[in-house]
Amino acid sequence: MKKIMLPALVFSLIFGSCKKQEMNKDIKAPVAEKQSTKLEKHGDVRIDDYFWMRLTDAQKNAKVKDEQTQKVYDYLNAENAYYDEMTKETKEFQEELFQEMKGRIKEDDESVPYKKDGYFYITRYEKGQQYPIYSRKKETLEAEEEIMFNVNKEAEGYEYFQLGGLSVSPDNKMTAFATDTVSRRQYFIRIKNLETGKIYKDIIENTTGSSVWANDNKTLFYAKKDPVTLRSSKIYKHTLGSDASLDELVYEEKDDTFGAFVTKSKSKKYIIIGSYSTVSTEYHVLEADNPDGELRIIQPRERDLEYEVAHYGDHFYIKTNKDGATNFKLMKTPESKPGKENWVDVIPHREDTLFEDFSIFKDYLVLEERNEGLNKIRIKRWDGTEDYYLPFEEETYSAGVYGNPEFDTEVIRYSYNSMTTPSSVIDFNMKDRSKEIKKEQEVLGGKFDKNNYVSKRIWVPARDGKKVALSIVHHKDTKLDKNTPILQYAYGSYGYTINDGFSTTRLSLLDRGFVYALAHIRGSQYLGREWYEDGKMLNKKNTFTDFIDCSKYLIEQGYTSPEHLYAMGGSAGGLLMGAIVNMNPELYNGIIAAVPFVDVISTMLDDSIPLTTGEYDEWGNPNNKEYYDYIKSYSPYDQVAAKAYPNMLVTTGLHDSQVQYWEPAKWVAKLRELKTDNNMLFLHTNMEAGHGGASGRFDALKETAEEYTFFLMLEDKLKK
Repeated sequence: MKKIMLPALVFSLIFGSCKKQEMNKDIKAPVAEKQSTKLEKHGDVRIDDYFWMRLTDAQKNAKVKDEQTQKVYDYLNAENAYYDEMTKETKEFQEELFQEMKGRIKEDDESVPYKKDGYFYITRYEKGQQYPIYSRKKETLEAEEEIMFNVNKEAEGYEYFQLGGLSVSPDNKMTAFATDTVSRRQYFIRIKNLETGKIYKDIIENTTGSSVWANDNKTLFYAKKDPVTLRSSKIYKHTLGSDASLDELVYEEKDDTFGAFVTKSKSKKYIIIGSYSTVSTEYHVLEADNPDGELRIIQPRERDLEYEVAHYGDHFYIKTNKDGATNFKLMKTPESKPGKENWVDVIPHREDTLFEDFSIFKDYLVLEERNEGLNKIRIKRWDGTEDYYLPFEEETYSAGVYGNPEFDTEVIRYSYNSMTTPSSVIDFNMKDRSKEIKKEQEVLGGKFDKNNYVSKRIWVPARDGKKVALSIVHHKDTKLDKNTPILQYAYGSYGYTINDGFSTTRLSLLDRGFVYALAHIRGSQYLGREWYEDGKMLNKKNTFTDFIDCSKYLIEQGYTSPEHLYAMGGSAGGLLMGAIVNMNPELYNGIIAAVPFVDVISTMLDDSIPLTTGEYDEWGNPNNKEYYDYIKSYSPYDQVAAKAYPNMLVTTGLHDSQVQYWEPAKWVAKLRELKTDNNMLFLHTNMEAGHGGASGRFDALKETAEEYTFFLMLEDKLKK
C-alpha cells in the first residue's frame, strides 16, 4: 500500500517555523491593555477588561482616528504582525498550496446558461481574473453575447467589492444591481439600461441588495436597513428617474425581533413582502400590475406559526408548520380567501421526513425533502398520475433543485455532488424521465481520480442516547489509526444543514493524509426540525456535546488521537469552537475559529448590535434571568479559565456586520492572559473585509491556504 507523505518541502518549511519559534524567544505575543468595565445584570456582576476594544462605525470610518480607535488599530495590527512573524517561514509553502488549489480550478469557466423571459443568462470567468462577468444572449445560445457587468472592471480600485442583486425588468431593458465596497452588507442599488449601457442617476443607499420590479417596468421595490442595527425593517417603492430620498414607504416592520424582505412570485402576478423571525412569519401581497395598490395580508402572524408563500393559478401554496407539522407540510388556499382557516393539505406532514422546499411548474410540483439526513427530490404531477423520487445511490451526497425560473416547462435543473464526486448540473425531463448532464465540475491538474477517495457515514452515540451522523472522507491509502490526522468540522445553528459536498481545496488535505469529518450535530436540521429544536435556546449545549462526543468516538475507536485531532468552525460554528475548547481542550491539538461568535452574553444584551433582537428565539433573551444564566454558562468569552488550551488560530474581519471584530479580539486577549500552556495562539484580522472574508475568488483561496497551512504546520511539528 502506498503511504501518503507530506512533501519534503513542507517538512522543511514547517520545521523551520517550529525551530524559529524555539530560537526567537524575544518574539513576544501582544499583551492587550486591561481597562476594567463593570457589567451588571440580574444582580450578577461581570468585569470585562477588554470592553474598550469596541469601536463604532463612525470611529472606524473617521478620517482622523481618535485615541481609542488608534489604540484598537494598534492592537489588531500588532496581533497581525505577531502572526506574520511567527509563521513567516511557512509563507512560501502557503503560496505553493495556494497555487496547488488554484491549479485545480478551471479559470476560464462559465455557468450552465439558464433561460428567463426569452434570454439565456450566463456567469463566466476569464483566466487570471478575480471576479465574474455577467452576460446574456437573446433567444438562442448562438446569439451575440451582451455583457451586463464585467465585475473585474467594476472592482478596480477597491480592496473589497461585491456585486449582486441583479434584477432584470419585465421588458428585459433594465437591471437593478447592488454593490458593497466595505463588506458590511449595506448595499447601494443602482439601475442600468441594458440596451444603451447607461447607468441612471438613481442611487439607493443602505439596502439589503435585493429588489424586484413591478410589471410597469418603472417601479422598483426594495428593503432598507437600519443604519445602526442593520435590521432590514422597511420596504420602499422607487420610481425610475426619481429622487431616492423621496421614495414611498410601503411597509414598515415595527417589531424589532422581525426583519422584512420583498420578492416576486414566479407567476409574476404578485409582489410579496415577508416579515420573519426565528419562530414566526407573515406575508403581504400586492398585485404587480398595480404597484400603487393596497397590500393584502395572507395570514396575520402568530407565535410559532411559520409559513412561506408561492402562487399558482387561483391559489396560494403554503409551506407551513401549522397544526403541529414539525417537519412542515404543503397546503393551499384560494387567492380570495388566504387566511389559515381556508388552508387545506396538499402534502401532509410526515414524522420521518423534513419538507425543505418546493418548486411550482405548469404540470408538475417538485418537492425537496430530507429523510435520514439525505436530500430527496420528489416529482409529482398536478393531475395525480405520477409521483416519484429521483434515484441517488451514494451513501452520502448532496442534491438540490435550483435555477428554474421558467414556469411552462417539463425540464427541471438540479445539482448533485458528494464528498468524492465533483458537482454536476443536470437537466431532468419530468415527462420521459431522461436526464442530460449539462456540466461536470472539472478538477484540473491531472491528478484527481474520484476512485482514490472513500467516504462513509458513521453513526455516533451521543451521551443522551441520540445518534449523531459523522460523514468522513479520506484518500483510500490513508491508514486510520491513532496517528491519523483528522479535521472535524461543524456548524450547528439556525437549523442550517451543511450537506456532504465535494471540495477541490479539501483535496490538499486529503492528499496529505488528513481525514475530513463533518459532524451533523444538533442545531442543524439534518435529522428534521426536532434536531434543530434540540440544539437551540435552553438546549444549545447539545450542539457542543454532540461535537465533543463525535471527537471522543473517533479517539476511542482508534481513528485518531488527541495529538492528531483538529477542529474548525466559523461564525456560530466559531462559537462551537469556543465552547469545546473550554469544555474539553485536551481532545484537540489545533483549532481554527473563523469569525467566531464568542461574546454571546454581552452581544445578546446589546440591542444596538446588528442582528441581536432578531436572534432572541435562537439563543434566548438574556434580559430573562433563566436565559442569562444559561447563555453565560457556555459563552466562550465568559468561560475562559486558567488552563491549557490547544493551538489556536482565530480569524476575523474589521468590517464584519454578523460577528463584530471585537468578539474574537477580546477572546484572544483573555486567552493570552489566562491560558497556562505554551501552545500557539494567533489572531488574524482582515482589515479590509467582513464576515465572508475576501471578495475575489483567488483571495479567498489564499485564506484557505493559510488555514490549511496552520493544521499542516501542527501535524508536521509532531514529527520533529
